[in-house]
Amino acid sequence: MAERYDVIVIGAGPGGYVCAIRAAQLGMKVACIDRRPSLGGTCLNVGCIPSKALLDSSEHYAFSRGRLARHGVQVADVKLDLAAMMSRKDKVVKGLTDGVAFLFKKNKITPVLGSARLGRPGQVVVKGPKDEAVLEAAHVVLATGSEPASLPALAFDGVHVVSSTEALAFDKVPEHLIVVGGGYIGLELGSVWSRLGAKVTVLEFLPRLLPLNDREAADALHKALARQGLTFHLDTKVTAASVQGGQVIVNAQAGGKEVHFPGDRVLVAVGRRPYTAGLGLKEAGVQTDERSGRVQVDDEFRTSVEGVYAIGDLIAGPMLAHKAEEEGIALAERLAGRKTHVNHDAIPSIIYTHPELAAVGLTEEQVKDAGREYRVGKFPFAANGRARCLDETDGFVKVIADAKTDRLLGVHIVGPWASDLIAEAVSVLEFAGSSEDIARTCHAHPTLSEAVREAALAVDGRAIHA
Repeated sequence: MAERYDVIVIGAGPGGYVCAIRAAQLGMKVACIDRRPSLGGTCLNVGCIPSKALLDSSEHYAFSRGRLARHGVQVADVKLDLAAMMSRKDKVVKGLTDGVAFLFKKNKITPVLGSARLGRPGQVVVKGPKDEAVLEAAHVVLATGSEPASLPALAFDGVHVVSSTEALAFDKVPEHLIVVGGGYIGLELGSVWSRLGAKVTVLEFLPRLLPLNDREAADALHKALARQGLTFHLDTKVTAASVQGGQVIVNAQAGGKEVHFPGDRVLVAVGRRPYTAGLGLKEAGVQTDERSGRVQVDDEFRTSVEGVYAIGDLIAGPMLAHKAEEEGIALAERLAGRKTHVNHDAIPSIIYTHPELAAVGLTEEQVKDAGREYRVGKFPFAANGRARCLDETDGFVKVIADAKTDRLLGVHIVGPWASDLIAEAVSVLEFAGSSEDIARTCHAHPTLSEAVREAALAVDGRAIHA
């Protein structure tokens, strides 16, 4: 006899496990299925968390070898212990995945290990390590996340041509790492290995990096990374690759000419695609977008099949862990009869390079294209006292507001701890606030957050320190 639940969540990543926890908090009997033996999905296991652990560790290494001396701290013979760095990364990952397992136990959620597929209406078939089981529920949530996208010309082999998963676990620093794709994944992992001593070359098909970000902010980050030693080739189309004598030769077209890039590792970072393998979507009647492969849902996260829902990277919108979490919470509460709201226009995006780039709302290009009158206020970190003390003066804060109403339209930050600073802008945007709301709010001195206030003051031409 099949085990019966109120909610079955397929996928234990940020969207899935958060949805499961919230549903359990609301009194529902919940099972959460995942193919990995450790919970947390891509984000905790081979994505957000391990990459940030390596970004922080590699930044400590680079800081010790370079800028630490500017603070009057002399450190001799700084050495890299890559094995220890990787071990620390793995410990961070294990601590957090174990934490999710504890939360499941605390909230009486049943974790199920195995590959899931949709069966008859209200049923999920799970192929486990030893046998197959059938679970039943009135509500089934698809939250299987995404996987690295590949290129026909660059098939993954896991050794020479790799995805982000393998690039998080190299056993030695590459002499020359070629990164195909100038998005956030390529820039973050390229930064890690560049700091640790690799020559890093980034090949980007488009004429600019980070095309979804504000142009001015993206250009500022591009220049900062170039100063750090990363080499960029834009308008470059990769056409083929071959392994010769232990090296990978990447062939590309640029400026109407054939060009060749030899390296010992190639990281393909051209984006991610929904992970739906083995779910049985077509057989169950779940409609997907033919071009993107994303599951089609309505405003209530309902698919074309009664009782089946989808959230996170499987559906439209940015493929971000915190976006999936918001949708997971909202869906769980709706299943419990509560009214919820997810404002997808107020979801921040962050690139954890050095400096960081964080943004929320519209870019200046989007505002222009909409024909909307607007004003811009900017403030450089070079004029911020705390940034000076930290010796972190690259970048700026950019605030975009409606010219007539002063309503906040977008905020873009390139600089130190932009990932934390953006939260203030998200709050103001969520509550339909104005640049004046930020400008009239007292910010402690000396802090980096004062740069946000100064940029808001600059919208009206009254920044104090610039």
